[in-house]
Amino acid sequence: MASSQDAWYLSLLGLAEHFRTSSPPMIKLCIQCLQAVFNFKPPPRVEARTHLQLGNILLTHTKNTDLAKNHLEQAWLLSQMINTFDDVKFEAASVLAELYEQQQQISLSKPILRKAIELSQHNVYWHCRLIFQLAQIHATEKDYQLASSLLGVGVDYAHISNASYTRVLFLLSKGMLLLIDKKLQEVQPVLNQAGHLIETWGATPYQKEYLRVYFLVLQVCHCLMAGQVKSVKPCLKQLQQSIQTIMATDDVFTGPSVGDMFLWMPKEHLYVLVYLVTVMHSMQAGYMEKAQKYTDKALMQIEKLKIVDNKPILSVFQLMLLEHIIMCRLVMGNKTQALQEISSAVGLCRQNPRLLETHGPQLHTLLGLYSMSMNCMEAAEAQFMAALNTSRERELWTFANLNLAIVYLRGKREADFNALHERINPESLPSHSHSLRAAAYYVQGLQAFFQGRYNEAKRYLRETLKMANAEDLNRLTSCSLVLLGHIFLSLGNSRESMNMVTPAMQLASKIPDVHVQLWASAILKDLYRMCSDPQSENEAYQRHVNFSQMLLNDHFQASQMSEHNLIMWTQGNFPTLTNSPSTSGVLM
Repeated sequence: MASSQDAWYLSLLGLAEHFRTSSPPMIKLCIQCLQAVFNFKPPPRVEARTHLQLGNILLTHTKNTDLAKNHLEQAWLLSQMINTFDDVKFEAASVLAELYEQQQQISLSKPILRKAIELSQHNVYWHCRLIFQLAQIHATEKDYQLASSLLGVGVDYAHISNASYTRVLFLLSKGMLLLIDKKLQEVQPVLNQAGHLIETWGATPYQKEYLRVYFLVLQVCHCLMAGQVKSVKPCLKQLQQSIQTIMATDDVFTGPSVGDMFLWMPKEHLYVLVYLVTVMHSMQAGYMEKAQKYTDKALMQIEKLKIVDNKPILSVFQLMLLEHIIMCRLVMGNKTQALQEISSAVGLCRQNPRLLETHGPQLHTLLGLYSMSMNCMEAAEAQFMAALNTSRERELWTFANLNLAIVYLRGKREADFNALHERINPESLPSHSHSLRAAAYYVQGLQAFFQGRYNEAKRYLRETLKMANAEDLNRLTSCSLVLLGHIFLSLGNSRESMNMVTPAMQLASKIPDVHVQLWASAILKDLYRMCSDPQSENEAYQRHVNFSQMLLNDHFQASQMSEHNLIMWTQGNFPTLTNSPSTSGVLM
């Protein structure tokens, strides 16, 4: 009788698999076959495996997550009591924990993963995978310290288990968390150790190159977070070469250890990520057109990948690319396009509320910068305050405070500026960023200029120039030069003013920064008049008129768009926007 029963449920399992793999799949029939297995009171192993199969199929092909959860819970409960049943046991734990996490029941995910980690110490693959999963949950909860210590356990375990590739993967993941947590002093030793292991490891070329890309991405991000735009260039070049090597090579993840089977992310996603860090570098260095070119390429790549499999990470990349290109558009004097792209960013956040949670402060900062460019100073202030109230990011706070300081200077609000002073004082700036410290000196110089303290202003601006030149911060260099030119003009020193404004104009046109060009052309017009050079004066005047007209036309066009109302959004739901022909989401 037992063998007859075996035949029944084996036939049902075979039939279920046939229906699942049919073209098109017959999922309803597959589920019915699997559910029928339980009528034959199968052995615990078959029962547990069938519950797991049903859970996975219901999750993948239906919306009945409650029933899926019920089957996965049964699979996890039954399999714990069976020895040498690793694949079912740990897959059930992993999938169930993931489902709880998706349903915002993280308190249920963690004990399951901790128990599974405890039970899986003899199984290198599952032990490592479950540690990664639990560390990811702690990182999502922003408990970076606990996530880091778990990854440290993974480093030691992989080392003992001779899983050399996964050891480096754990190390790099720990480095990434330290970067996210802004523990910049602790990052470098971890990256140095990982870099040494990669270079001295005789692995398969593909695995080695893959780890090198991950390592170089973190090195580039580390430098960019520290505002070291020039220092990062060799590293960025190496990263761009490494990603080309990987894209031209077939995936070969074979290694001596069964634990060496993990990916940080697919190479197609890595490719987009390399574009993204290149855009970040170009924007910080002041190569706006280059940033635009790489953004276009990355967004096209994302659209292709989304058609195949719309992973959440792709929307994160898309949003970060938009954040950077919006800043570029504002520098280039293209407010209309910046507004269209802000609207695209809002669209992404509408589709995915989690994105709004993580990127809301950045969105407020961008709306603040757009409001400043439109001379809507009250809205700019409200947006920067909203960014400060919703963010815990030290660098974003500093950036928002520096821009808020400029809003106060432009509005002659001396008392408000002074209240901010300690938060933007370059000598005690709560930031590790070289570029933000250089920008803080510029803002101090701007304040001294507005108050007519010209010698003090020159001292601050020379400090900005020194720092900006050291790291190729072209935009800060051009802004400082033109302000120094303005100061020398105010002091009646036309020769020195010309020496500052001419290179400022050249650099600004290379960026291109329309606002600095507008400012420089106005000063040049006065300088040429003082030098009795009517032809050059007329050329400078004509340039000034052209820049003014371009900015005015763009200003008017942006002010007419319904998206302009986004400057009023400081909390809650986004305002409803009426679609106009000029604002269709070009990147959505």
